[in-house]
Amino acid sequence: MFTNFQISARAGIAGVIDPDAYAAGTYTTDWIDMRTWFWLMAVIMAGDMSANGTIDAKIEQATTNTGTGAKDIVGLAIAQLTKAGSDDNKQALINIGTEDLDFNNGYRFVRLSLTVATAASDAGAIVIGMDPRYGMPGGNDVASVDETVS
Repeated sequence: MFTNFQISARAGIAGVIDPDAYAAGTYTTDWIDMRTWFWLMAVIMAGDMSANGTIDAKIEQATTNTGTGAKDIVGLAIAQLTKAGSDDNKQALINIGTEDLDFNNGYRFVRLSLTVATAASDAGAIVIGMDPRYGMPGGNDVASVDETVS
């Protein structure tokens, strides 16, 4: 088997919002350093949504890994998922590239922000890092990744 052709040789788990039954509120990944990855892709997963439930997701940027100067990245937000719109058990994707950040003003960290509103809903998200700038992707996985099998 050619290991350099396996997806896990090019991609890693950069951020996670664990799947759960979430009360109304905002949930985020940790801040992700874009100097680690060439590309990120956020996968937002809606499960069963309560009556009138909604899910929003967006990408934020900051100048430090603690969120200094946090602000939204314009254009990197999904169309709202809703119970009324039959969005139970659907997914949405957000692609993030380094060119999306305000690098001229020192922004290099990003995170996914997921907001459950109106009523509780099952949801989760994963941010996949693609083509690490240094080393193997697995070396840049979040700590909750338990194993990779080839």
